[in-house]
Amino acid sequence: MRSLKDTPFSILELAPVRDDKSIQFSLHHALALAQKAEELGYKRLWLAEHHNMDGIASSATAVLLGYILANTETLKLGSGGIMLPNHAPLVVAEQFGTLATLYPDRVELGLGRAPGTDQVTMRALRRGRQETEDQFPQDVLEILQYFKEPTPQQRIIATPGQNTYVPVWLLGSSLFSAQLAAKLGLPYSFASHFAPRMLGQAIQLYRENFEPSEYLDKPYVSMGVPAVVAQTDAEAEYLATSAYQRVLGLMRGQSLKLKAPVTTMDGLWSPAEKMSVDNFYAMAQIGSPDTVKAGLEMLLEKYDVDEFIFTCDIYDTGKRIENFELLMNIKNA
Repeated sequence: MRSLKDTPFSILELAPVRDDKSIQFSLHHALALAQKAEELGYKRLWLAEHHNMDGIASSATAVLLGYILANTETLKLGSGGIMLPNHAPLVVAEQFGTLATLYPDRVELGLGRAPGTDQVTMRALRRGRQETEDQFPQDVLEILQYFKEPTPQQRIIATPGQNTYVPVWLLGSSLFSAQLAAKLGLPYSFASHFAPRMLGQAIQLYRENFEPSEYLDKPYVSMGVPAVVAQTDAEAEYLATSAYQRVLGLMRGQSLKLKAPVTTMDGLWSPAEKMSVDNFYAMAQIGSPDTVKAGLEMLLEKYDVDEFIFTCDIYDTGKRIENFELLMNIKNA
């Protein structure tokens, strides 16, 4: 089995918006985090596409990627993911083809089949188009073709996009994308940072059905892990209350802006809500470096993933950067 030292660490960034700061502050912090990730040796940093959520500032994913790419040098950057039902495949190929042309060998495209938003916003995004999640496999194949050398009879060509061979990942929180990623021979990332229930099943399905392809000769899977690492268990538990409040807001249909940590969650949630938050964060690693190291080793032993991709909802931006420093210290110890 692989050790933590041999397991790539990556970051999934949602550009969280604090309740006392501007959206511009969040976007600038996303860049500062990417620059720190590059310095620390993280494998990749992905941005997630969500819409109509006041606490998430990464909705214009390709635009924000351009800003971060322009101000970093080596870090791989991509989407985790672009929610494909919201976009025409050609537009996605042109956007990421443009980024890959400007920043060769640094751009990746993670694709999801859910809209990443509510029904009303989904209709606003699609402007009457009738795309459904059922179209996802065909849309993925279309994008893969746009990134290749055009065939002689190909009538629509992504310019930029053609011949860029942007690496494509499939993302998922159920078995559907695991099966499709296996069939197409693509790398797969499971969204266990918020939907951990089917993680083991999805990984097994993906590995057992994987067909080698021009993209990948053997399965490659990453898992999402929420992390709150601090100097002590007590401090980490305190900092994690911001994340708990955020998930509580999501469940109640309230603001998702990051709130300051609190000394206790007692009185802020019901027993049923606490159970729901605990389920949401079943894979979360919260504690001191020693505690989190033991937790990550346990996850690695159980799921044998190829890579960890970490999310972090810490209110204090200094402590948030420190979280990723401590994670890399754990890896390199």
